Amino acid sequence: MAGPGRAAASSLDLYNERAIMSAVDARCGLFDPAIGSALNVAKYQARGAALRAGTDAATLQQVSQRAQTKAYSISCASPDIAKAAERVRTAFEGYARMLKMDYPGDIVGWKADRGSSTVALRWRLTQDVTQNGDRLLFGLAGRSGANALLALTHFKNGQVPYSARLVIRDGQLTVGPFLDARGAPPRTIPLDRRFAANGAQTSFTAEARSSAGSDLLPKGLTSGWAFRFPAEAASQIAMLDPREAIAIDFIFPDDSIHRLYVEVGDFAAGRAFLQSANRPAD
Repeated sequence: MAGPGRAAASSLDLYNERAIMSAVDARCGLFDPAIGSALNVAKYQARGAALRAGTDAATLQQVSQRAQTKAYSISCASPDIAKAAERVRTAFEGYARMLKMDYPGDIVGWKADRGSSTVALRWRLTQDVTQNGDRLLFGLAGRSGANALLALTHFKNGQVPYSARLVIRDGQLTVGPFLDARGAPPRTIPLDRRFAANGAQTSFTAEARSSAGSDLLPKGLTSGWAFRFPAEAASQIAMLDPREAIAIDFIFPDDSIHRLYVEVGDFAAGRAFLQSANRPAD
């Protein structure tokens, strides 16, 4: 069983190995919460790497189903499982204690922070985007956990949006991402050409708007507006392909709309990193 730094095996092999051990852990309780969480994060990372390498989602679903079947065919008392579990503990022991992680993307990545804080609201998983001079921070925020899906924006012309809408690909209507390469290498496709076509989208309207507090404002910004989206949207984003993009439409009093894009990337892995079983919920 490989640790987070292993590069020799293919991403699909890594996903298969980690999916099997994660399934066995769920059935047999092999690992303490910290190790189990680290293994789950690594499984999501391997899934993302496999998709970026060209493996289709249907193949990964088949691998996941076979992993579940194999997990139930193995005795929890098997010596082979005991040896594999010990290798996992050795590989992920230090990884499980990490409080911060960076998840690089093709265009822009995610930063995760699960350090303790019971007073100030802070970004737990965030992507910091600047597009044509406009600034957007998007991700999960919280105090002791990460229970709010937020978009914080500052427009260069000082305009103030009154509402916002999160737009993503509808997984019920599509079988995969929209990637308009136009002959470009896959990892250089601009975010606006990684976005779902009209008619294949679903959206979530912001539940609340407020002036952004200093605890969420990044360095260099003295003001901004924060919009909170339904928690369900985070689960939907986590199921998307890491190569695609989502969009946030900011709506202004004159009914004009300004769209900013976010790379899906390793959102699922970062979210799993925050959901360590030994952390209290907000």
